[in-house]
Amino acid sequence: MKILIYGKGYIGHHFFNYLQAQGEPVAWGDADIANIEKVRRDLKTQQPEVVLNCAGKTGRPNVDWCETHQAETVYANVTGPLILLQACSETETRLVHLGSGCIYEGNNGGKGFREEDTPNFYGSFYSKTKIWSEQILKEFPVLQLRLRMPIDNEPGPRNFISKITQYEKVISIENSMTVIEDLLPATLELIKRKRTGIYNMTNPGGIDHQNILEQYKTIVDPNFTYKLISLEELYQNHTQAKRSNCILNTTKLQTEGIVMRPIKQAIQELLEKGFKKN
Repeated sequence: MKILIYGKGYIGHHFFNYLQAQGEPVAWGDADIANIEKVRRDLKTQQPEVVLNCAGKTGRPNVDWCETHQAETVYANVTGPLILLQACSETETRLVHLGSGCIYEGNNGGKGFREEDTPNFYGSFYSKTKIWSEQILKEFPVLQLRLRMPIDNEPGPRNFISKITQYEKVISIENSMTVIEDLLPATLELIKRKRTGIYNMTNPGGIDHQNILEQYKTIVDPNFTYKLISLEELYQNHTQAKRSNCILNTTKLQTEGIVMRPIKQAIQELLEKGFKKN
């Protein structure tokens, strides 16, 4: 089962390295995903069974970038996935698309948001583009995986733990998050089972920023300090776009028998494994 990956970023490289290690035939797509002729050429040359789309714009250093680069954000997050859909449909290639859970606000009355729940967060242009692409792709036999705040055990600029330890001031709201170490085998299993539709690919449960930072202080750096601020202060003084804070329901994935660790357990293990100073 050959898998062609688009998007040579943080998550794309994790998938490429994992699939190689698992002995799965994997290759990079070279095309701009919004250029249908080049995508068609890739598919003809590589002959993959599956296309895994890890490409997209989240903005650097954060999603505020998308507010001032809206055309580029649409190009990457909406046009690109639809071009991949067209090209894959022509060749009967299965499409797997990495979407986002940052399309909700709140915890849905304590239940968490399920895959079929209508998005309720339009506070950032980034989130709008993820809603638009998801709503179109769900009409087709595409596997869509919703990620949130990706975390791994290697400190780095795209790692959520690294990000919040660099901020002088942080909010603390319970959120769903995705641990990449758990995401990779779960995704491969869904691909092998030829699943389609939307799946919430977050670790079960929720965790707030303060919990993570207190664990960081205990496990990694006892001298670490931070200051909590309200969401209102964040929006008033520090950000251009609003931020999605939400809990996703993971029952659908668990019903498949696919296990991702509870998020609080996973965070502790990541801090002990990758962040702890020797």
